Amino acid sequence: MTAHDRILPPIPDIDRGQGVILARPRECPADHIIDWHAHDRAQLLYAVRGVMRVTTENGVWVVPPQRAVWIPPGVSHHVQAQGTPLSMRSLYIRPDALQGLPDKCCVVTVSPLMRELIIAAMGIADDPPADSADARLVRVLLDRIEGLPIAPLHLPMVTDKRARKITDTLMDDPSDRRTLQDWAQELGASERTLARLFSRETGMTFGQWRQQVKLLAALARLARGESVTAVAFDLGYASQSAFIAMFRRALGRTPGRYFAE
Repeated sequence: MTAHDRILPPIPDIDRGQGVILARPRECPADHIIDWHAHDRAQLLYAVRGVMRVTTENGVWVVPPQRAVWIPPGVSHHVQAQGTPLSMRSLYIRPDALQGLPDKCCVVTVSPLMRELIIAAMGIADDPPADSADARLVRVLLDRIEGLPIAPLHLPMVTDKRARKITDTLMDDPSDRRTLQDWAQELGASERTLARLFSRETGMTFGQWRQQVKLLAALARLARGESVTAVAFDLGYASQSAFIAMFRRALGRTPGRYFAE
């Protein structure tokens, strides 16, 4: 299979309709990419099965189970199934339906109740009568969406060519151990210059950015059922306990508890 064979086109006019919320399912084979596109509506994108990687020009979001990604109207993005088939459920929300929601992409936490509401929404009419059960479900969904907590699963991107070579390399191989001093020598830039670039363009230090790469890579692999030990050593950690400590600092719980919840 070639890289081109793995690219799926977006579905034309999938977010067109009269209702406040349009609910749409979609199935993707493992590793397939839905090509770059944007929507007139906001999108809450949730996977009932599989792990997604959502990319925009400003960053990357890895979306494991119990999480969804919020995509504001007009934001160009593409979606990739990470290693296993992806069963997606999308809510396309009219821009004037909710106030005060994020104007940038973010990953949000989906409770068991919200998960069931999203699944139930797949059967609603696009523009249900005001006094119908479907209309009441839409109102509950809107209320719940406003309160979704944001999860720290964002990897900001850089635009500078020198820093981009570093980030592209680390995204391909998060176990790369080169320090910023090593990269400075290779790229012909000072370590201080590269440090300033990361701080200015990502809001993170180089070390923080590299740890986030490892965290997101770990989430995708753990969600596919790989062992903590294998993931820890593949990502360059000296021990399983060091990896678990990083994971707990970032997400507030161990990998086992995170996925159990």
